[in-house]
Amino acid sequence: MSTILQVRDLEVQYQTPNGPAQAVNGVSFDLAAGEFLAVVGESGCGKSTMLFAIAQLLAYPASQTGGQVLFDGVDLTTLDEEALRLRRWRDISVVMQSAMNALNPTLTIGAQLADTCRAHTTWDDKQIAERSAEVLAMVSIDKAHLSSYPFQLSGGMRQRAMIAMALLLEPKLIIMDEPTSALDVVAQKSLMRQVETLRQKLGFSVLFVTHDMSVVSHFSDRLAVMYAGEIVELGETREVFDRPQHPYATGLMEAFPSLLGQAKELTGIPGNPPSLVNPPKGCLFADRCPKVMEICREEAPELVANGPHSVRCHLVNPKVRA
Repeated sequence: MSTILQVRDLEVQYQTPNGPAQAVNGVSFDLAAGEFLAVVGESGCGKSTMLFAIAQLLAYPASQTGGQVLFDGVDLTTLDEEALRLRRWRDISVVMQSAMNALNPTLTIGAQLADTCRAHTTWDDKQIAERSAEVLAMVSIDKAHLSSYPFQLSGGMRQRAMIAMALLLEPKLIIMDEPTSALDVVAQKSLMRQVETLRQKLGFSVLFVTHDMSVVSHFSDRLAVMYAGEIVELGETREVFDRPQHPYATGLMEAFPSLLGQAKELTGIPGNPPSLVNPPKGCLFADRCPKVMEICREEAPELVANGPHSVRCHLVNPKVRA
């Protein structure tokens, strides 16, 4: 498969009263056309900030301080606002966290879909109405709701309406920032199944951020685990779930229950994430790691390939094992 998105050494800082906080630190990965890549990690690890940087939607106090975001070979970080506006919705669409509350409460669903169409196409009213009804049908919403206001829809329907808007112009990439976080587990599963069905049908790529491991366990192709602004493990989803190699990824897997196998006591990850204003020397996970070594406190590990995985850990670094 061809590569549609290349993120290289992405860095983002937040300005704080105590100095700049390194929220995203040297993140690099590729996303293939039609691929579903999930990004997981605990709250505050930089997942959403990374997405905002990729979509070039950062606002003060955040700023990108380094790296490239190549979409279809074009570095988005070099484009001006007008060039970015033309890319958004048509090539890249974004479904924000709590997106169901992002709809304009004073406009009908149909009017909001029409606004997007008029901003990016030359379609007439008939074409807009037909396309709007078509995308609502894709997410199992009757076209009668084109005349509904957001408050007349359930939370799950509003969330699906936002996904319909993201699909309106058939973009190549849809970025989703915890779109299921405000939904119950039944609605979550229904929404994820619809997203997966549409991806298989239309062929778009998905970059999906969540803190809930179970949401993406059966839907994503690959899984990236983030901690303190860095990707610490990246690999095929089932491989990462079944055979995690980074101690933090292992801790995440042991922190939520499984529906299969023998019941066992859940174990959390002790301690707290490090300060991103004054990060410690060496591995950022060292103070919480049950397998910490002397080198971990002195030298920051690199993200290195280890079989089907890429892992940022001295335990799996060939130089350390040698």
